[in-house]
Amino acid sequence: MNKLRVLFMGTPEFAVGILDHLVTSEIDVVGVVTAPDKPAGRGKRLHASAVKQYAEKQNIEVLQPTNLKSEEFLDDLKRLKPNLMVVVAFRMLPKVVWDFPEHGTFNLHASLLPQYRGAAPINWAIINGEKETGVTTFFIDEEIDTGKIIESKRTLIDAEDDVESLHDKLMVRGAELVLETVKSIESGQIRAKSQKHEATLKPAPKLTKANTRINWRQSAQDIVNFVRGLTPFPTAWTELDINGKILKVKVYKVVAKPDNHDQTIGSSFYDKEEKSICVAVQNGYVYIKELQLPGKKRMESHALVNGFGWKSEYRFF
Repeated sequence: MNKLRVLFMGTPEFAVGILDHLVTSEIDVVGVVTAPDKPAGRGKRLHASAVKQYAEKQNIEVLQPTNLKSEEFLDDLKRLKPNLMVVVAFRMLPKVVWDFPEHGTFNLHASLLPQYRGAAPINWAIINGEKETGVTTFFIDEEIDTGKIIESKRTLIDAEDDVESLHDKLMVRGAELVLETVKSIESGQIRAKSQKHEATLKPAPKLTKANTRINWRQSAQDIVNFVRGLTPFPTAWTELDINGKILKVKVYKVVAKPDNHDQTIGSSFYDKEEKSICVAVQNGYVYIKELQLPGKKRMESHALVNGFGWKSEYRFF
């Protein structure tokens, strides 16, 4: 087999760890494709993606097409002559692109496919209370996350894991898996298998304002998982009724306290011993440890209460 010429496609920090592992393992990365620079911050200055910043430091050519079907981009592919493409956290590719290289295009997905196909697999695995997840490499085809599986690696989800900590675990596992996959393809020993159609598939849809709102009618543990699965980003949120004034509140850290009570769901009080705002839920209480009010910084409950006060008539809904 001819030596691989890899074109890497990715944008966020998650993709940087995988790209770095390829580069430091002396895989020939002939170029990087990433999102166009976007305005960010108060001054709305153009901000380069994490992948672009890394690639430029490594003197790797960077492509930032706005149209993946454009003649300009397709000419770049012909010029760079990649015979394998690796995709990590990038947008959907048209067939004319993913079908271009001789050895195909594979994607790294942060779940054990076919479970958690979609945009937010790390979040939904935690939200659903999974004890295990992983990473999977698969060849891209016409559908989303449905192509033939090459390899996978499993990772335990600890009870304390949030999105940030699990993201970091999976980035390490993903870097190992992508390198192994590249070497398997290079050696000609690849044996990709079609995904098995399990009876119940759990999706990982895009996170929106609607599906990141806390439902206080869930069990205490379900709410804990929900908050963990959205921390630190995009963050679970709720509304707080303060004597008729409604505030949108972000919630970052909570603890479940099972208990029998006759309190109204969403009613609250401040527990001085636990230094927490406590919310009545279906089968007990949820103790809020960290939260953020509009226009304020993220803070611990006791710090907020010391400056803001708390009354038992305040209610979450």
